[in-house]
Amino acid sequence: MATDGLITISSAFGPTETADRLAAAVTAKGMTVFARIDHAAGAAAAGLSLRPTEVLIFGNAKAGTPLMEAVQTLGIDLPLKALVWQDAAGKTQISWNDPAWLVRRHGLGAELPPQVTAMTGALVAVTKAAAGGS
Repeated sequence: MATDGLITISSAFGPTETADRLAAAVTAKGMTVFARIDHAAGAAAAGLSLRPTEVLIFGNAKAGTPLMEAVQTLGIDLPLKALVWQDAAGKTQISWNDPAWLVRRHGLGAELPPQVTAMTGALVAVTKAAAGGS
């Protein structure tokens, strides 16, 4: 499913296992996991309830830096992020911003730089690995 630059796929695993698998796949692809943000834990600490919701922030400076050199505002959307979340039916989902949409958002142009193609391929590969797809 894609909605205005947001891509979502279903996972065959629970939220924690999916997030762990995603972190492992990111690392295996040679990228760095910069942070994992557990929104559900934050909600619980505030006395609120939220289904499992975790953001992984990850990337590779060799891919992102040239894009930010071209349009520095891309720094608000880089490094890459993926959201692992449980929907109301209890199914685990993984959502991320399409890199091609991000560069269009920042006015980089119609022709996509090779880094964007590489980012897209990496995102598809790591999210499929995390979700249990081939």
